[in-house]
Amino acid sequence: MKSVTFENLEKQNYTMKESLRALKTNIQFCGDDICTIVVTSAMPNEGKSTVTMDLARSFSESGKRVLLIDTDMRKSVYVGRLRAVASDGREIYGLSHFLSGQKKLEDVLYGTTIPGLFMIFAGPSVPNPTEILEKKYFTELLNFAKEHFDYVLLDCAPIGAAIDAAVIAKHCDGAILVIAQGMASGRLIQTVKKQMEASGVRVLGAVLNKVRMKKSGYEGGYYGGYYGSYYGNYGEDRKSVV
Repeated sequence: MKSVTFENLEKQNYTMKESLRALKTNIQFCGDDICTIVVTSAMPNEGKSTVTMDLARSFSESGKRVLLIDTDMRKSVYVGRLRAVASDGREIYGLSHFLSGQKKLEDVLYGTTIPGLFMIFAGPSVPNPTEILEKKYFTELLNFAKEHFDYVLLDCAPIGAAIDAAVIAKHCDGAILVIAQGMASGRLIQTVKKQMEASGVRVLGAVLNKVRMKKSGYEGGYYGGYYGSYYGNYGEDRKSVV
């Protein structure tokens, strides 16, 4: 298997690790049938990719085999943000290459320098991402992923801007909404939640991101760009807080 090196992997501070540990634990309490998880947001720039990557790292550090699939073929950030470099020095192929039939699955699946964490990058932008996500290749990919990984995290385009997440969600076990403090309105968040539920996926909960810290000496800024809380459905009588 090919591999990539991350030359710009952000270090996680204590508060971030604790938040991720709580998020990870609550996902696990949602049931052992949760394997494929869609992560999306209502609007761009709410931090969904950061949350997805950090959650994948947290799962892998606890001994799980994790596959992160970047399905945002409209505006991918991983290769550039992480400064990902293929071990063979060649171009990094991605999901759009596979779904369009240009590359095989083994050509787009990469190991990473983080033990237990594997990635499929988005690949080049395409004019019709929703259309190619509905092809049989995507279903085949998820079936493969379920057989070989403990958790599969799918980073999707903001559902308030594109319907990709709803298309993907119908094939998945659960969904997480990333909500940046002070960005999306409560009405938009409720609309997004209903859109996801209409696809048939179980909305596990929400991550409140970019929370302004007031009691830890960080007032006026964002603590490491990430601080989250998780609200899950732990029983039929308990609803997600979104």
